[in-house]
Amino acid sequence: MQAADGEYVTWAEVLRGRYAASVLLCCLGVWLHAADALVVTTMMPAIVADIGGDRIVAWNFALYDTGSIVAGAATGLVALRLGIRGPMIAAALLFAAGCLLSAVAPTMPVLLAGRVAQGLGGGGLVSLSFVAVARIFPVRMMPRAFAAMSVVWGASAFAGPLVGGVFVTWGSWRAGFVAFALQAALLAVWFRFGIGDGAAPKGQDDAAGLPMRRLALLCAAVLSVAFAGIAGSVALMSLFLALGVGALALFAWLDNRSGADRLWPRRAFDLRHPTGAALVMILAMNISTMGLATYGPLLMDLIHGTKPLVAGYIVAIISIAWTVSAVVVSGQPQRRDPMFIMAGMTLVLLSVMGLFHAVPRGPVWLIAVFAACEGIGYGMAWSFIVRRAGRLAVGEDTDRMTAALPTIGRLGYALGASTMGIFANSAGFDASASAPDAAQVARTIFLGSIPFAALGWVAMLRFTTFGGSRGV
Repeated sequence: MQAADGEYVTWAEVLRGRYAASVLLCCLGVWLHAADALVVTTMMPAIVADIGGDRIVAWNFALYDTGSIVAGAATGLVALRLGIRGPMIAAALLFAAGCLLSAVAPTMPVLLAGRVAQGLGGGGLVSLSFVAVARIFPVRMMPRAFAAMSVVWGASAFAGPLVGGVFVTWGSWRAGFVAFALQAALLAVWFRFGIGDGAAPKGQDDAAGLPMRRLALLCAAVLSVAFAGIAGSVALMSLFLALGVGALALFAWLDNRSGADRLWPRRAFDLRHPTGAALVMILAMNISTMGLATYGPLLMDLIHGTKPLVAGYIVAIISIAWTVSAVVVSGQPQRRDPMFIMAGMTLVLLSVMGLFHAVPRGPVWLIAVFAACEGIGYGMAWSFIVRRAGRLAVGEDTDRMTAALPTIGRLGYALGASTMGIFANSAGFDASASAPDAAQVARTIFLGSIPFAALGWVAMLRFTTFGGSRGV
C-alpha cells in the first residue's frame, strides 16, 4: 500500500483499459447537468418570447437548483441501498423526461415542472458520479478521474451557451430540450453495461423508504434561500434567507439524530470532526466566492467601463483555471493531499481578499489575476478534498460524504448568491449608479465575503490536520 501511495498516476491508467468506460460515463453525467443549465440560460429569451412567463422566469433556475440539491442530498443513502447502476439509470431517465416535458411546454408553469425534473435528475447524476468514482477507482487514481470530470465541467462553460445559441439561431429552443433528452436516454442505456465493479448495494440493513419529511424540509429551506435571492427589498431578502438558514440548521440537526436513513454523514458541520470540517470548508468557501460571479460584470462595467465580453471572460477564467489546475496536479499521491488542499484553499482566501481591493480600485487585469487565483485554488484542492474526506468518513458514511460534497457546494453557491444580494442592496446598489457609488457597493460585497472565506480556511486547517499522524 505504501508503494502504491507513492506512485505518480498517469492519465493512461485512467483513460485506458477497465476504467475507461466508467470515467467516460461519469463525465457524461456531469456534462448533462452542467451544460443544460447554461444552454437554458442562452435559450431563455426565445422561450419567454414564445410562451411568456417573464415574471416567473427566475424560478427556472431556482427550481432547477432546488431539485439538484435535494436529489444530491438523497444520493448517498440511495447508493447504499440500491447501488450505483440502477439509480444512475433512473436519474438519467428522469432528466430525459423533464427535458421532454419542457420541450412540449405550452406555458411557463409547465416548463417549470420540467425544470424540477431536470434538476432532480441532473443533481442525482452529478452526486452519483462522485460516488461511482469513489467506489470504482483505486484511491490513488481518484484525483485523475475527478480531474477528467473537471475538464468536462469547464468545457460546458463554453460549449453550453454555444449549443443554446445554435438551437435558437438555426433550430428552436424546443429542439434543444429534445437533444438533451436523447443524450440522457442513451446514457441511461449505457449505464446498464458501462459502469464497472463497485456499483452494487453495500447491504444497508434498514430497508425503509427515503425520509420524505426531512427531504421536504430541505426543499423548503432551499426554496426560501432561492426566494431571498430574487426578493425586492433588503428586509424580505434577509427574512427569507434567515428562514432558509434556520430550516437548513433544523434539517441538519434532525438528520444527525437519525439512524440508518441519514442523508448526510454523521456530525455534518461539526468542526470537531473531519466530516464536519470538510463540509463547513466547502460551504463557507463557496459562499465567499459568489461576489464576483453575481455582481462582478455589473460592477466592472459601472466602475471601470469594462465591456460585457471582457467581464464575462474574466468570470470564465475561474472555470478555465480550475480545469487546468486540476489536470496538472491530479496525479499526486495520497500523502500529499493535505499540502494541496491547504495551498488551494489559501489561494481562494487570498483571491477574496484581493478582490476587495481590485474590484473597486482596479486595474481590470488585477481582477482577472485574483479570479484566476480562485480557480487555481479550487482546481488544486478539490479532487484531494474528495479523496481525503472519503478516507476519513466513518464506515457506511463514505458514500454519504462523497455525495454530500458536491451537494453542499451547490448549497453554498445558492446561499452565497442571496447573501451577496443582501450586501449589494444594503449598500444601495443600482444599475445606474455612479462609479464611486458602485465602488462602495463592491467594497461592501467583498468585505462581507472575507469572514466566510476565513471560516472556510479555519475549517480547512481542522480538516487537513485530522489523521495526520497516520498519514491519512
